[in-house]
Amino acid sequence: MKESKGKKLKKDKFTVFLMLAPALFLLIVVSIYPFCWIFQYITFDYNGFTKYFVGFDNIKRVFYDTLYWQSVLHTFEYAFWKLIVIMPLSLITAVMLNQKLKASSLFRGIFFLPTVISSAVYCLIFYFIFAAYNGVLNGFLKYFGIINAPIDWLGGSSTAMISVVIVAIWGGFGNYMILFSSGLTSISEDVYESAKIDGANGFQTFFKITLPLIGPVLKVVLMLAITTALKDYQSIMVLTGGGPNNRTQVMFLYIYQLCFGNGASNLQIGYGAVLSIVSAFIVGVITLIYLKVSKKLDDVY
Repeated sequence: MKESKGKKLKKDKFTVFLMLAPALFLLIVVSIYPFCWIFQYITFDYNGFTKYFVGFDNIKRVFYDTLYWQSVLHTFEYAFWKLIVIMPLSLITAVMLNQKLKASSLFRGIFFLPTVISSAVYCLIFYFIFAAYNGVLNGFLKYFGIINAPIDWLGGSSTAMISVVIVAIWGGFGNYMILFSSGLTSISEDVYESAKIDGANGFQTFFKITLPLIGPVLKVVLMLAITTALKDYQSIMVLTGGGPNNRTQVMFLYIYQLCFGNGASNLQIGYGAVLSIVSAFIVGVITLIYLKVSKKLDDVY
């Protein structure tokens, strides 16, 4: 009897391993191996064809690379403005659509649509919307007399960051809204009915019931939003390329340009490998700080 139970347990473990094998294989090939692969180039000046040993010069260069550290600051600025708008907006929209209003499913689909569209495609659309001349936005503002002269939204240092943040919010808003909606569906209707009987208004219901009960979902979504915002660069690459004057240059776009070129400089894969490790460390530190802070939220809610 014991032998049969042991065989069954081994069989169950083997079945679990077979089910996890494809995911583990993709994790190793797509994520772990490429990350380990870059370590072989951190001491070389490598342009994709030839490599020269430079010792620790690439590591020393990090401390004096003002453009990279500016890109780190721009990354934090970009992430801050994106998160401070997209998180409350997606949560409030999810709460409103959870009220079983007419056509709520239709609105969910419309809001989620940007998530399934390629970022390169919708960024190209926004590129024409924000165009300084013959752009849709400038034409709209001039028609209603709000502006007299066209604004260079993507070429002006005062408006470029705002523009790319708006596009990022539009592209990621629907994804977070759906995640919040899934968390809201787990809250029993009896809780809200009890709150109504006790005389709670909408604000009290939201802050005293909805927000605490979706606390676990909120923490996970916020962590995903933080890491995603810190790693964003595709939309900025299409819209501004890091300009004007590196105003929208973020750290992973800078690394991309070093490793794959930006049309104006030679490839510097060795130095880009060092910066990718440093950037991954920065994102990891921010994530660890958030995880520690999120533990304190458990005491609040």
